Parts: sequence; C-alpha cells; structure tokens
Amino acid sequence: MTESMSEEQKLRQLGLAVIETEANAVLGLKSRINDDFVRACQFMLGCQGRIVVLGMGKSGHIGGKIAATLASTGSPSFFVHPGEASHGDLGMITQQDVVLALSNSGETDELLTILPLIKRLNIPSIAMTGNPKSTLAKMASVNIDISVAQEACPLGLAPTSSTTATLVMGDALAVALLEARGFTAEDFARSHPGGRLGRRLLLMIDDVMRTDEALPMIDASATFKEGLLEISRKGLGMTAVVDEQQRVLGIFTDGDLRRKLDAGVDLHHVTMAEVMTADCHTVTNKILAAEALQVMESRKINGLLVVDEQGKLVGALNMHDMLRAGVV
Repeated sequence: MTESMSEEQKLRQLGLAVIETEANAVLGLKSRINDDFVRACQFMLGCQGRIVVLGMGKSGHIGGKIAATLASTGSPSFFVHPGEASHGDLGMITQQDVVLALSNSGETDELLTILPLIKRLNIPSIAMTGNPKSTLAKMASVNIDISVAQEACPLGLAPTSSTTATLVMGDALAVALLEARGFTAEDFARSHPGGRLGRRLLLMIDDVMRTDEALPMIDASATFKEGLLEISRKGLGMTAVVDEQQRVLGIFTDGDLRRKLDAGVDLHHVTMAEVMTADCHTVTNKILAAEALQVMESRKINGLLVVDEQGKLVGALNMHDMLRAGVV
C-alpha cells in the first residue's frame, strides 16, 4: 500500500512539474511582446491575401491550429506543409500573402529550402523561432522569439514547453489582430454558423417561431372551452387572444388556468376576454432568437407571442422551440 501511494505521489509531482515548467515558459513570453511583435502584426494587418502558416513536425501541428484560429477571428489563413510546398504546393502562396514560419530550432531544412523563393517574390515572412540567431530568424522579415528555458520533458527532447509557447504566441497574434480589425461577436458567428454561438447570433425569431396552422389563437368572444381546446391542439401551453384583425389583445396560458382555478372562477360561463392576461408582452419578428430568449428569461415566462409592426399576430414560440433550435 505504501509503495502504491508513493507511486501515486510521484505521478502527481511529475504532472505538477510539467505544468510549472510550461507556465514559466508562457510567462517568459511577456517580454517578447515588443517591437518585433508589433511589426509582425502590421505585416498581417496589411496582408491583402492570406496568412500562410508553415511548420514541420510538432510545429506543423501547432501551425495548423494557429492558422485555424487566425481564420476564425477575421484573418484569412491556411496551413501549408513545407515538405509538400517543395513539390508543388508552393504555388498556393501568392504575392498578396504573408508567410508565418514556425521552427523552434530555426534550422528546419524544409523551411530553409523554400524561404529564399518566398523572399524572391517579395512576400513578407514572419518567423517564430526559439533561436533569434538562427538561419530562419535572420532570413525572415521579422522574427518573434519564442525560446524557452527548458522543455517540460525530463529528457529535454520532446517538444513540450516550446510548442506551448508557440501556440500561446500564435493566440497573442490572433487576438491582437482581432481587436485591431474591430472583429465582433457577430463576425465570429458568421464563420461558426454550426456552433452554438453562431446559432445565438445569427438565428432570427422567424426561424424558430410557430406560424400558420401551428399558431395558437382564439377570438376574444370565444368560450373558455374553445380556448382550452385550442391550447391542447397546438401544444404550446398557451393561446393568443385576438380581435377580428388578428391583433393581439392578450394571452391565456396553462399558468393562467391554474391561477383561475385557485381563485374559484367558474370557467363554464366565461369568455376568453374575461380570463386572458391583457397587455401581455410581445416581440416583433425582426429580432434575434437569442433576444427573445433574454425576454423570456428576464420575465420568467415559457411562451412568447410574436407580432408585426401593426400588432398583428404572426408567430408564437416556447422554451422547447428554443431548445430544439440550439439557442438555449
């Protein structure tokens, strides 16, 4: 048992040592947010084409993520494998682009082979290396120093702290560019239409609400029984009460039914005009579904009526509709 606990403690200590080493590596990057970082951002902001990210091995994996982050935050970008670039993919890079080359050593052969060709095309090149005196750092238009004191790997061989530092510096570039471009949450949603944020920021209430035959509504002069049947048929737990022009006069919900029963109202001899909640809250069909959700949450209601500019009923929805649409 003692040996088992000792082994567990050792594993914990090793894990903590990795986190501490990598955290220190990230903190060391603060001093690298300097003039070189600013110049790199300026090259990217002035890019008329795409930011082309290059990297071999683990740097390539990190480069793919950096390219994806740039692309999703308003800086069009893609990753090119340096090995493939030497065999035809270099044609993917144009004179309107900016190149971001990643190499911890700064001596990656595949990068050094193609960088002179990129320079010949007058394409700005940004290097991110762990050696400011390396060949790649000197060849590039600007170099961002991502050197680390030590790798988290106890052998000092596996890229660990160095890849984390590269990734963090890539995020720093992407977010700096995002802010400089005035990139908004709506812009982000347009590049993520399938995600929850995209649905919240792009989905209109028109896309969620029930309409036409599925829309629960009853005339104000109708009997309570007729109103109850309408609620049951449409399955929204409520019905709108409207006038002859289909303008909303009020609403009657399952909650109203319980409250009327508790109050001892004789529901056999009343009209919907007598039991409805008048001056109910409505929204227009020009708002986002997320805005309608905020209204429902702030007012602690499960259903909502949607009207046009003339107050005519055009739709209705409840919290289940929001859940199905992925807005909640």
